Amino acid sequence: MRNHLLKPQGQFPAAGLIRRLAALFYDTFLSIALMMVVTLIYQQVILRAFYGGDALKTMAEAGGLDIDPILSTLLLFTLFGFFAKFWTHNGQTLGMQVWGVRIQNADGSAIDLWQALLRFLLAIISWAPLGLGYWWMLWDKQKRTWHDIYSESQVVQLPKNIHKK
Repeated sequence: MRNHLLKPQGQFPAAGLIRRLAALFYDTFLSIALMMVVTLIYQQVILRAFYGGDALKTMAEAGGLDIDPILSTLLLFTLFGFFAKFWTHNGQTLGMQVWGVRIQNADGSAIDLWQALLRFLLAIISWAPLGLGYWWMLWDKQKRTWHDIYSESQVVQLPKNIHKK
């Protein structure tokens, strides 16, 4: 089954590093806000209902909430859900919309959930060696990062005001 074609269609150039990093920077603030909301709901609603207010306060003061594998897992899944929804739906997160870049397959269709998972996990790994996975696009003839290559997707730059036509 083929994924839906993204609009607008056309041949677009590969997005440059600065534009991609700017979109990522914008999305970082959205991601932080989302993680703050999820953490608040988890700690102040779910844990409070489970342990009670006094016990939760005692746990927090003792450092019992400093490392919480359940919260960490919940945050990782939440972040993946955020990016996967945007990438598989219209190819753009909010930051990508602002900076005019889009993730797509070579035929202009939306990436699927498996590609989104590969992109998400490999983008994290791309930062580990001093961002080498991102810098890689400066040497790649097609301007691809590690996560572009392994997810078989591409990030293109859309022309300005193309959605207004």
